[in-house]
Amino acid sequence: MKQFIIYFVNLLAKTGILSPIKIAKLRYWYILRKWPNLKRPTDLNEKINYLKFYGDTSKWPMLTDKYAVRQYIKNLGLEDILVKLYGKWDNAENIEWEKLPNEFVMKCNNGCGDILICKDKQKLNIPQTTMYFKKTLNKGFGIISGEPHYSQIKPCIIAEELLDVNKQNNNSSSLVDYKIWCINGKVENIFCCFNRKKFCIDVELYDREWNPQPQFLVYTKHCKKPSEKLPKPIQLNEMIKIAEKLSTGFPILRVDLYEVDRKIYFGELTFTSQSGCMDYFTQEYLNLMGSKVKL
Repeated sequence: MKQFIIYFVNLLAKTGILSPIKIAKLRYWYILRKWPNLKRPTDLNEKINYLKFYGDTSKWPMLTDKYAVRQYIKNLGLEDILVKLYGKWDNAENIEWEKLPNEFVMKCNNGCGDILICKDKQKLNIPQTTMYFKKTLNKGFGIISGEPHYSQIKPCIIAEELLDVNKQNNNSSSLVDYKIWCINGKVENIFCCFNRKKFCIDVELYDREWNPQPQFLVYTKHCKKPSEKLPKPIQLNEMIKIAEKLSTGFPILRVDLYEVDRKIYFGELTFTSQSGCMDYFTQEYLNLMGSKVKL
């Protein structure tokens, strides 16, 4: 059923029957069971959707492009936080497999959830992987999610260094994704995703002083309450400085960082978390965060 809906909405979008803003409103209703107020947006979800269509999004395609954003990071003097890049290809059939190390991470620059983690290249089915990325490049990410800035990104494939999970300052089975929410260039909170599995992750919320804020989370089938608390990142203060430097000039921006072996690594920049349809924050907290956003 879900695949049929995706196909149908894509078809209506490509024929011009459904505009991006109509798709965004339908998605909002489908997930949250209410319509967004884009004339007088109040909470965080509504303000994200407002900015998508009425804000200055001129820099969004470049900054959400996982390849192009690297230059932005370098321009700000933060090249040291970039994960080592092994290669970039516009076509899946041009991937230089022989030049890649035994371990690496491969993904598209404009997608979500399409990451390949390779821990042993000798065991990798290269023809199958090539076909997978060939299809992924042609997905047209951003249409069905109501995020038009992703549609402006020229798709490509990148391969990066595989960071060592065992060198983290915690017991997570996957890299801890520190999703640092910045409002008007200031860190508001840190949403942590860890122990990532195929269909669920453990999540925690902290303020900028690393005080837990579980009262503002809604645990779902996808976002689970962990059995153990995360320790405070060793480089928390530096993470906050980096996030605020990257988010300067933007009303809303989520900066994703990692900490491995006491070193900070850049993940990505996100303007439209869950396309502005987040259901894992309480309405009270969505209202609170939204009230701080200056449009």
